[in-house]
Amino acid sequence: MDIKEKLTNIRNRIREAAETCGRDPQTVRLVAVSKTKPADSVLGAIEAGVTILGENYIQEARDKINALASHPVSWHFIGHLQTNKAKYAVKLFDLIHSVDSLKLARQLNDEGEKVNKIQNILIQVNVGKEETKSGVSSEEAVSLIEEISILPNLSIRGLMTMPPFFDDPDRARPYFKELADLWHYIRGRNIPNVVMEELSMGMTGDFKVAIECGSTLVRIGTAIFGSRN
Repeated sequence: MDIKEKLTNIRNRIREAAETCGRDPQTVRLVAVSKTKPADSVLGAIEAGVTILGENYIQEARDKINALASHPVSWHFIGHLQTNKAKYAVKLFDLIHSVDSLKLARQLNDEGEKVNKIQNILIQVNVGKEETKSGVSSEEAVSLIEEISILPNLSIRGLMTMPPFFDDPDRARPYFKELADLWHYIRGRNIPNVVMEELSMGMTGDFKVAIECGSTLVRIGTAIFGSRN
């Protein structure tokens, strides 16, 4: 299959997953993860209708974003972000999925102030408590969000997680449900400058389960672009 056929297939599967659990398919958006893929492959995806692209590495993303600047797509940063790369992230990305510390948030806020931008962010939560993954713990997420919420050049738009990997995607369900429960709890607290509108969870292997648990952004790479280069 070419990229257009793969995208059609993925969109159909997203729609079916949403409709099966009684959700409007329009409430689930596809983030096409284009890391390690060259600009011409990404252009093919844009021409096939992709509107959101997800990148993991600043330098690689900067080259692609510059090469594809004439195309009206939204770029999301979904990888681990180091504080010394914050200034580039703010200039390049519409939404940063992976904010997990007050230190990083303050740096992003400072860089946003310099360029007169309110940077949209998600808070990454490590629901599986895995040492190899970034993210704040579920227990500490609310206090971190309250601390970040006072930073004037950041806007918290929701939560993101990467659950442990399982061969059986249904085993990821408790982790997705935990994040969704936390999302609803934070939403109910009505913290100023915090809009819980996005739940970024679910990838190629488990996005159906994530959608059933409330995901609004699914991050899919290999099912669109093939295995990583």
